[in-house]
Order: sequence, then C-alpha cells, then structure tokens
Amino acid sequence: MIVIFGAGAIGGFIAGALARSGAEVGVVARGAHLDAIKHSGLHVESVLGDFQARVPAAADLREFDDPAYVLLTFKSHQWDDALPQLDRAVRSGATFVTLQNGLPFWYAHERILESVDPGGRIRAAIPYEQIIGGVVHTSGTILAPGRIKQSGNTLFPIGELDGSQTQRISRLAKIFEDAGLHAPIERDIRRLVWRKLLGNLALNPVSALTGATVRAMLNDPPTRAVLRAIVDEGLAVARAAGVEIGVTAEERLEMAMHIADVKTSTLQDLEAGKPLELAPICGATIELARQYGVPVPHIETVYALTQLRAR
Repeated sequence: MIVIFGAGAIGGFIAGALARSGAEVGVVARGAHLDAIKHSGLHVESVLGDFQARVPAAADLREFDDPAYVLLTFKSHQWDDALPQLDRAVRSGATFVTLQNGLPFWYAHERILESVDPGGRIRAAIPYEQIIGGVVHTSGTILAPGRIKQSGNTLFPIGELDGSQTQRISRLAKIFEDAGLHAPIERDIRRLVWRKLLGNLALNPVSALTGATVRAMLNDPPTRAVLRAIVDEGLAVARAAGVEIGVTAEERLEMAMHIADVKTSTLQDLEAGKPLELAPICGATIELARQYGVPVPHIETVYALTQLRAR
C-alpha cells in the first residue's frame, strides 16, 4: 500500500490519480477535508481528466498497516503533528518519499539544517536509508472539502539519496507512470530540488507580499528584476554547496512563465489564514548562505518582510 500523508491539493491529486489506476492507496487528512473524503471520496479536476476516486482515509498514519511507501506531502509546519505517527511505519520498513517544498530535512547528510529540522528530530525519526527524495512540478487548489483542482504538468522526479538505482525506486516510478504521472528517476535529486527551490524562493514570498499571481509577477518588469536577483543569489548558494543547477536566473524564470497563471501555495495559505511555509524555502537558503559566506540581501529582505506579513 501507498499512503499519502497529507492529502491536500497536491497529495490529494496524487492519491486520486494512483487510486484511479488501480494502485492500493490510503490517505491521511484532517478536518472537513477528511470527512468529505470518507463520505464521498476525492473529486479531482485535472489535466488527466475529471474523476472521482474512493480511497481509505484516516486522521493518523498509524491506522494503516505496514505501508510499502509513505509519501510525505504535508507542509513543513505540520511536522510536530506528524512525527509521533511515524514510528510504526519506520519499524515496518516503509520507504518515505519527500514531496515537499524547500530544502528537505535530509539535504545535508553530514549536518542538520536547523531551519528545516530544529534539533534534528526528523532526522532521528526517519533512517536515512529509508528515504527517497522527490520534487513536485504541478499546481493545485482545494476547491472545497474533498474537491481538488490540479493544473500544470504531472512531473514528479524521484531519486535515491545516494544516486543508486534500486528495485524500490523503479517500482515506485512504474506505479506513478501507470497512473499518468511522470516520475523520472534522477541520479542527482539534490540538483532537481535546487532547481525547484529557485522558483519557490523568488515567487512564493514575493507573491505573499504583492498578492499577485505567477504570471502577473513575471510580466511586471520591476518585479521580475527583483525575482531575477533572488534567483541569482540562490544560484550562488547552490554553487557554494557544490551543486550546479545548469540554468541561469533568466532561464529559471522563463520556466515559470510556462506554467498556468496561478497563485503560489504561499499566497493561497496567506489568504486562507494558514501558516506560511517559509522556513524550508527562505530560511534554509539563508542558513546555507551564512555557512558558506554567500551574501543574499534580497532573500533576507523578502524573508523578513514576508514573516512580518504572516504575523
């Protein structure tokens, strides 16, 4: 069984697509969204078509027996609630797949990223060898409890943290492909994490400050100049960390131009009065920048302003 831990807009879309293809899937959700899924399943509008999927749903991961894979799709501020639920799946040998924004808790094997994992509690809970890294390249919105609208592509690159090719990752990639989700196996998943991060680093906090959609920010020349400066700083941090992304700042912004004109997840959360997922995006980048002595004044500025905006 595959359990989607965090069946929000992205996790719910993945769960619905996998269930529609015949995979054995369960979801962990909360509140009215959980109640709606239990009552009438997941209703999905997507590039794969519009469909309904019935899936077992629970409020706690421990209600599922021995899942083979646990896909972590919840927001970073929900780790405190999630951590007590992991032990049983860890002991049963489940593979945990991180499909979350920002730098993941496992990013630096030799040290803890305090911005993402204060005190190293997550690293202590999930053995390194039970982790697969992943990156999300799709957008989604919860229209109403149990109802999800997905837009953009269906790309979910995955990779073993050591770059190896294993049976478990090949099996997972096939399950995704059978569901119409493209999950290429990457030898250097950290490079793909950084490529995604650069977009979030610029677009997410600036969208929260301006209230603008992705296309509106990119089409406004002064705002685009700020976004480009932020991406340039992110590229400098990545290079200092030994990661060559393979794109320029302008090329990375052009990639964002090709997605649907949507609100970032950060802007959606702000408008809904939810906590903002800033620490693993901005905070972790700033933490690495200080470690390597890389100046990041634009990132520090938008991070400070967005934190105040959130408060």
